[in-house]
Amino acid sequence: MHVLKLTKTTAQRSAGSAIHRLLQAHGLSRSSGSASEPEERRAYVAAHAGDIWYGDVMHGPRVPMGEGMRKAYLVSLMDDASRLIIHSAFCPSETALDIEAVLKQAVLKRGLPVKLVIDNGPAYRAKTLQGICARLGIHLVYCRPYTPEGKGKLERWHRTFRDQFLSELDPSRLRDLSDLNARLWAWLERVYHTTPHAGLEGQTPLRRYQQDLPRIRTLGPLAARLDELFYHRVTRQVRKDGTVSYQGERFEVPYALSGRSVCLVVDPHTRKVCAVEDADGRPLGAATPLDALANVQRQRRTR
Repeated sequence: MHVLKLTKTTAQRSAGSAIHRLLQAHGLSRSSGSASEPEERRAYVAAHAGDIWYGDVMHGPRVPMGEGMRKAYLVSLMDDASRLIIHSAFCPSETALDIEAVLKQAVLKRGLPVKLVIDNGPAYRAKTLQGICARLGIHLVYCRPYTPEGKGKLERWHRTFRDQFLSELDPSRLRDLSDLNARLWAWLERVYHTTPHAGLEGQTPLRRYQQDLPRIRTLGPLAARLDELFYHRVTRQVRKDGTVSYQGERFEVPYALSGRSVCLVVDPHTRKVCAVEDADGRPLGAATPLDALANVQRQRRTR
C-alpha cells in the first residue's frame, strides 16, 4: 500500500513539473524559481476631482428604529483626488436600494463622476445599480475580491471616522436614525471637510475639491429626469389580455404589446409602476392599475 501511494505521488509531481516547464517555455507561468512573483500594486491619485469616486459600507452603532434598537450602516462615497466625502448617510440596511439612495444625493450635490469604484458585495452587484450608472454615464468598476487596497483612502477615512466621530458619540442619547445623520452631516461639513489633510499637502478636502469645479461633470438636462433615471427596470411578459403582474398587482399596458417581453419602469420606494420600455430603454407607453370593472364598458378592438 505504501509503495502504491509513493508511486502515485511521484507521478503527480512529475506531471506538475512537466506542466510548469511547458508554461514557462511559452512565457505563461507566473512562477519564478520556487516562489511566485507578487502582484504589482502602486499608489496612485486621480488627477482631478470627479475622476474617481469610491463607495463602501461600514457597520455603525445601534439606533432606535421602529419599536426597538437596530444596527445602522454607514454608506459613503469619497472623491479620490480631494478626499471629499461626496455624500454619506447612516441607513437601516446595506441593500442596493440604500446604496442607490446615497448615490442619488451624491450626484445632486456634486455632479457626476467619471468612474465609481465599489466592492464586490451582492448589493453592489445589483442589476438596478448597474442600470442607474449606465443611464448616468458613470463607469462602474468593481474591486477584485480580497483586495481592499483598491479603496485604501476610504478605508483610512473609516478609521478617522471611528476615532473622531464614533468615539465621541453617545448612542444612548440618539432619538432615531435622522438624529444620527444630522450629527454626521454637521461633523462632515464643519470638521472633516475644513481640516487640512496630510495627503493633500496641507489643503482641506473642500478647498482641493473646489479647485476643480470647472471640470466637474454637472447633471445638466439629466437633473429634470433624475427620479426617472433612478427607477428600477423589471422584465415582464405581457399576457394575452394586455396585462402584467408586479408585487401581486396587475397593470394594463398598451394592448399591442401582448405576448412581448417588456421592462416595467418602477419607483422602488412607492412600488408604483410608472411606464413601459423596451430592452434598449425606448418608451413603449404607460402602465396603469387594472380596472376590471371599467373594462366591461370599454370598446374592444376587433379584427
